Amino acid sequence: MTEAFLLNFTPQETRVALMQQGVVQELLVERTASRGLVGNVYLGRVARVLPGMQSAFVEVGLARTAFLHVADMIEARGDEPRPIEKVVSDGQNLVVQVIKDPLGTKGARLSTQISLAGRLLVFLPQEKHIGISQRIESEADREALRERLGRLAGADAEGGFIVRTVAETASDEELAADIAYLRKTWSEICAAASDAVAPALLYEDLSLGRRVLRDLVTRETERVVIDSRENFQKLSAFAAQYMPQVLPLLEHYVGERTLFDLHGVEDEIEKALARRVDLKSGGYLIFDQTEAMTTIDVNTGGFVGVRTFDDTIFKTNLEAAQTIARQLRLRNLGGIIIIDFIDMENEDHRQAVLAELQKALAHDRTRLSVSGFTSLGLVEMTRKRTRESLAHVLCEPCPTCGGRGEVKTARTVAYEILREILREARQFSAREYRVLASPVVTDLFLDEESQALAMLSDFVGKPISVKAESGYTQEQYDVVLL
Repeated sequence: MTEAFLLNFTPQETRVALMQQGVVQELLVERTASRGLVGNVYLGRVARVLPGMQSAFVEVGLARTAFLHVADMIEARGDEPRPIEKVVSDGQNLVVQVIKDPLGTKGARLSTQISLAGRLLVFLPQEKHIGISQRIESEADREALRERLGRLAGADAEGGFIVRTVAETASDEELAADIAYLRKTWSEICAAASDAVAPALLYEDLSLGRRVLRDLVTRETERVVIDSRENFQKLSAFAAQYMPQVLPLLEHYVGERTLFDLHGVEDEIEKALARRVDLKSGGYLIFDQTEAMTTIDVNTGGFVGVRTFDDTIFKTNLEAAQTIARQLRLRNLGGIIIIDFIDMENEDHRQAVLAELQKALAHDRTRLSVSGFTSLGLVEMTRKRTRESLAHVLCEPCPTCGGRGEVKTARTVAYEILREILREARQFSAREYRVLASPVVTDLFLDEESQALAMLSDFVGKPISVKAESGYTQEQYDVVLL
């Protein structure tokens, strides 16, 4: 299935949309003020060892202490696994890597087994073996890659490697360059650890734009469209140095309409934040996300079908299965997921719906497991959760409803206003732009986002003023052309 990536850059955030057959399948957001932590390496200090939980809390310089379980400690492994109290003690310094971002009230999850990702390889400095991606199925190809890498890495050299799928067609020169880059990075981490005082950041993973080129661009990728000249140049230089085969795919978008508006991404973001998702047939889905799990309810709505009631239910469930698979990716929902399809008495129909769901989920890069129908007619599944869902990134609990619902954060609304001003400036000529918004949004513009507002004012060549309206809700705003 052919795919394209759309990269939208502003000084405040980077947004990436994965398009397949012209439809948004995934959305990734990284904000300058709160970048993801997965892949970062820290020199941490053990704050507390919990033998009863076989875990420890580690200070790494974040707002909350991070969590380290004995299963994620390379020091505890062996023929006879050692308990955590025999491996670490309070106050001890450890080099650790974040394997899961903080989620909700939980701190980041750590591992002492460091892995550094390159374009073609993943370097495991504390291991010795060479692993091959499971997506390379031919045993002959796997053995050939293992032999090549062993020769290039050196039999006596320290560290192990995992060969990524994209390395299958790589030359010896490309593999050798990746080996050298990863070993140099690890040497720099070790040098930094010897001089640092815990807690300290030793290594930060690549920015979202560069990670897209390194990790997500595949043979199926036709285009990588970038709407910022500066970032197009930076990513082109990065690709030219580390992945020249990606360079021809990069495009700089210079159209009048914003890139995400042109491809309908902004509309899809709004739909992905809604509780209700309408189906083309007239049915609809209801998404309810809690800390423990996500439940999805399928309803026929106004769909009456053309034959029997059973056929109506069957067709609605088939369409729902496809939409659910896409919404899980778009919303980045993880953990336990319970799907309540409309009850089907026909066993063949049930198995066909389950098969359709599994077929649609096959395109998902995230590890998942579908358990099938329970005795209550529910489908249970799990989807690995390593970062916050889209709703948790873009929204916050509503202060008016006491946490029963969600509204967009003031920063999200502020960025929407910046985009709206840019959109208006491209279509209309005005003497000045005045923003009417809630006090919390205008305060943000006058404080933390004042530079962003000034930069946009310089870009459009017109003054921009803000005025607080106490009667406005947090999401409500108007851009007035004067």
